[in-house]
Amino acid sequence: MSEELLKVLKAAGLDILSCMHCGTCTGSCPSGRHTGLNTRRIIRDARKNRATVLSDDALWLCTTCYTCQERCPRGIPITDAILELRRLAVREGFMLPEHRLVSKMVLECGHAVPLDEETKKKREELGLDPIPETVQKYPEALEGLKILLKTCKFDELVAEK
Repeated sequence: MSEELLKVLKAAGLDILSCMHCGTCTGSCPSGRHTGLNTRRIIRDARKNRATVLSDDALWLCTTCYTCQERCPRGIPITDAILELRRLAVREGFMLPEHRLVSKMVLECGHAVPLDEETKKKREELGLDPIPETVQKYPEALEGLKILLKTCKFDELVAEK
């Protein structure tokens, strides 16, 4: 990686150098209780400018609930830093296959989880419109979204590298 992680994080207003490694972030992480997510390790690796942090699958296990950030005794924007690290990871070509698939679905139909016929039928049975007020309901909005995503090169960003 050509950019140093700390410089990029600091430029984004995410100074993580005051971390004292107390473990409050990891200990309070709901996702970490059920997965291999260790926020303290991710922050440590970023502080040490380890480019391997960008290829770490655990980076994608954060649900962005902000619990770690709210409980950090030093007020470190941990979740925001993880999101920035993800942004850098994607720019470097690292992304979990599942996230890449979700991104492709957004590119194709405007939704990460498009409605299938069974779901539409269930919605009607519940007295709901089969298609909610989303991009799927308005084909012209979907075309506009596709243009927007291609204009900002989202399609290139999430393509297999």
